[in-house]
Amino acid sequence: MTLENGEIRKITEGTHNYVSVAYAGDKLIAGKQSMSHPTELFSVDPATGEATQITTVNDNIFNQLTMGKVEERWVKTTDGKDMLVWVIFPPHFDESKQYPALLYCEGGPQSTVSQFWSYRWNFQMMAANDYIVVAPNRRGLPGFGQEWLEEISGDYGGQCMEDYLSAIDEVSKEPYIDENRLGAVGASFGGFSVYWLAGHHDGRFKALIAHDGMFNLDAQYLETEEMWFVNWDLGGAFWEKDNAVAQKSYAQSPHLFVDKWTAPILVIHGGLDYRICFTQGMQAYNAAVLRGIDAEFLYFPDENHWVLQPQNGVLWQRRFYNWLDKYLK
Repeated sequence: MTLENGEIRKITEGTHNYVSVAYAGDKLIAGKQSMSHPTELFSVDPATGEATQITTVNDNIFNQLTMGKVEERWVKTTDGKDMLVWVIFPPHFDESKQYPALLYCEGGPQSTVSQFWSYRWNFQMMAANDYIVVAPNRRGLPGFGQEWLEEISGDYGGQCMEDYLSAIDEVSKEPYIDENRLGAVGASFGGFSVYWLAGHHDGRFKALIAHDGMFNLDAQYLETEEMWFVNWDLGGAFWEKDNAVAQKSYAQSPHLFVDKWTAPILVIHGGLDYRICFTQGMQAYNAAVLRGIDAEFLYFPDENHWVLQPQNGVLWQRRFYNWLDKYLK
């Protein structure tokens, strides 16, 4: 976008993100990425939007790979609004076959499901393992107006969860998706989402993966180093009985619905995560085991809220797909 005479003008078109921009004479130098390609540098003409690729760091790898199709869909929510949902297909997709599907639950919670490239939550990697990925821009994500963004605060178990279910229910109507082989995966708020859905999915999901998620909101309030955030997004402390927003938040804590858990769950957590302490993951894992539900706990003592070390990332990927394949294939 550029601002001219008080008017905003779009410069570029396409299914991608520009993640950084700098002036270079009469051109813009920008980092461009998508769900199908990591960041490379491009020179962009601000007058025409024409982009010329400058770097080719990853070409030697990507010239050997086939990417899956990325499709934009719009799904009606339960309150009648239009929600952008990305659907990522396996490479060499065959519409005459049936595939398992994964509901991807975004973290943040206020971070958009845009055309980002991740070295861990990688949609093309998921699709290459023969899964169709359903990635909704549920309530609480930026890019769709301030009202849409703020509707998640104080309502973690509300419309945002309805949005998740609307997305997976609509896309799984397709004949090439096996509705009996659905999984849900996510980290941070996405991990909370998986824990919450575990007690509310009515049998939809046959496998779950929660990474660094909030499980017990009462404990989370007293454990996190991000006090401003729980005061803002949960509405305050759980002991504020006259605080309607806070009481609504804590009443939706996933640990209160463990009695309804049915699906096998892989819990992943980092020992140096002070935003959401590893004890949240331990509680969720123990709850599943005590309920007699198949569960696994993958613990990284040297990782924080992210998995940053390469060998840990390799292990993460192996356990992620081993778990999904065990129950969805």
